[in-house]
Amino acid sequence: MSECIIIGAGPAGLAAAIAATKQGVSVRVIDEFVKPGGRLLGQLHQEPDGEWWNGIEEAEKLVAEAKAAGVSLSLGTSVYDLQKTLNGWRVSTTDGILDAPAVLLATGAAETAVPLPGWTLPGVMSIGAAQVMTNVQRVRVGARGVIIGVNILSVAITRELQLAGIHVDRMVLPPVNDVNKHPADPAHVMQSLLRVSHLAPSPLIRLGSRLMQSAGMQQLGVRFFPPQGVKMWGIPIQLRTAALEIIGSTQVEGVRIARITPNGTPVPGSDRIIPADFVCIAGGLYPLAELAAVAGCPFAYIPELGGHVPLHNEQMQTPLNGLYAAGNITGIESAKVAKAQGYVAGLSIANVHGHRAGTLNDELARAIQQVEQVRAQATIQFHPHIQEGRRCIASLYAAHLQQISAMA
Repeated sequence: MSECIIIGAGPAGLAAAIAATKQGVSVRVIDEFVKPGGRLLGQLHQEPDGEWWNGIEEAEKLVAEAKAAGVSLSLGTSVYDLQKTLNGWRVSTTDGILDAPAVLLATGAAETAVPLPGWTLPGVMSIGAAQVMTNVQRVRVGARGVIIGVNILSVAITRELQLAGIHVDRMVLPPVNDVNKHPADPAHVMQSLLRVSHLAPSPLIRLGSRLMQSAGMQQLGVRFFPPQGVKMWGIPIQLRTAALEIIGSTQVEGVRIARITPNGTPVPGSDRIIPADFVCIAGGLYPLAELAAVAGCPFAYIPELGGHVPLHNEQMQTPLNGLYAAGNITGIESAKVAKAQGYVAGLSIANVHGHRAGTLNDELARAIQQVEQVRAQATIQFHPHIQEGRRCIASLYAAHLQQISAMA
C-alpha cells in the first residue's frame, strides 16, 4: 500500500511526488491520460527574455526525475470516488480500489463553456483541445479558423497554432447572453489583455497599453478601438466584433460576425459571414475540483482564484486530515507556480505522514517562500488580484478551523 496517492500527473502532481519520494514516502501517481505531464504537454511559448518554454521538454524532465526517485505511475486510469476511512483515504479507480493515509488532489483546471448557436457542429472545439491536438497529437485542426473568445489563454494558444502553420483569420468576442457576460464585454476583455501587454510583439502596442492604465483611458480605448482590430503576429484581435453564430450543415463552414457597441450589443446591419473550416471557443479556466467535493472538502468561491476552490492553507493542506491540494485546483496560475506548489505539498505530506515526520519544517518554510517568489516573477497572471485571492483563502481556512475547534 502506498503512503500517498497523488491524483494528477501534471506539474503539481509530479513535483509533489518527487519531493515526497525523496523524503522516503511511498507514492503512486494516477492520471487518466496515457502520458504524464498534464497541461505541460501542450505548452509552447516564448518568454520575454527570448527563451522558449517547451512544455513537453519540461514534462519529460519531471517524469525522468520522478521515475529515478522511485515514483509509481498509473496512467490511463480514472478516479471516480474518494472516501475518508478510519486510517486515511480510499480511492476508487478504474483499475481497482486503493488505500493510503494521504491523498493529494492535483487535478488542474478545466475550460469554461461559451455557448452560442452552432457550437455543436463538427470542427468546433475548445481552445485547449486545439492546443492538445496541435502540440501533443500533431494533428492539424484545420486550414482556416476563427477564435471566439479573447483572453490570456486563447492569445497564447492562437500563437501556437500559427507557429504550427495553421491560419487563424481573426479573434473575436462571443455574443452577449446569460452565460457569456465577462467574455462578451469589450471593456472586461481589454482589462485582461492589458495585464499581458508586456508580451506583445509590437513596441507600439506595448507603448499604447502603458498609456491606458486608468479606467477613463480604457473606456476611451474600447470606444475608439479600430473596427479591423489590432494585430498581434499578424492576427487581428477584434474587441468590437462578436460571433453571432457558427455556420454549417454537417461541419463548420463559417462564422457570422457583427460589429458591436462598447457594451457588446450587435450593431444592426453590420453582420457578415467569414469562411472557416474550424472554430476554437475560449472561455477561460476554472479549478477542476469535483473530487474535492466528493470527498466532502469545504469550498469557497474566490473570483480572484478562478472560481470555487477547496479550502487550503499555504502548506497545501485541506481541513480534512490527510487530504491535500496543489496546482490549479487551488486557483488558476502558471505551470511554474503549480510546480512550486507541488513541491510544497510533497514536503508537507512527508512532514506529517512520512518517516521524517516533524523534521522538515525548515525545508517546508523555504519551499513556501519559493512559491511566493515564483508567483511574483510570473510572466502571465490569469487573474489580476491573485495575491488578494490567496490571502482570502488563507483567512477562510483559518476561520473554518476556529469554527470546528469551537464546536468540538
